[in-house]
Amino acid sequence: MLAAPVYSASPVPAALASLATVVTDSFALVMEARTGVPARAAFAVANLLQISLDELAELLHTTTKTLRTYRDANKRLAPAASEQVLKLLALARQGAEVFGEAAAFRRWLGKPAFGLDNQPPLALLQTSGGIDLVAEEVSRIAYGDFA
Repeated sequence: MLAAPVYSASPVPAALASLATVVTDSFALVMEARTGVPARAAFAVANLLQISLDELAELLHTTTKTLRTYRDANKRLAPAASEQVLKLLALARQGAEVFGEAAAFRRWLGKPAFGLDNQPPLALLQTSGGIDLVAEEVSRIAYGDFA
């Protein structure tokens, strides 16, 4: 059973508008992560990926209470969590492009993937390196390389 999204979908969440170009440049991504992204951006990314607040907290190695507190106080996330949120944003955009819609990408994230040693991609998103592996697998799918 899929978890409920963090909040309802919107075409381009305002919390992510300023980060859209950042994720296309690795250097800009790192520089933005160093300053920290607003916690509300993490919620918007969770919405794009159609993951629950609990799943988001697990991916960011924190608690749902901490995420809500940061969001409500308009705080920024630490650099490591910020980098992860930015990489997840890039992955969400890539996944929606390759799979055609967020729901199809979300279903794929939850199923074992052959190219990822039969691990569900969602389980690998807890680390920056894991996000990179999943992004590489999505790229292979985009080019028709399923092996």
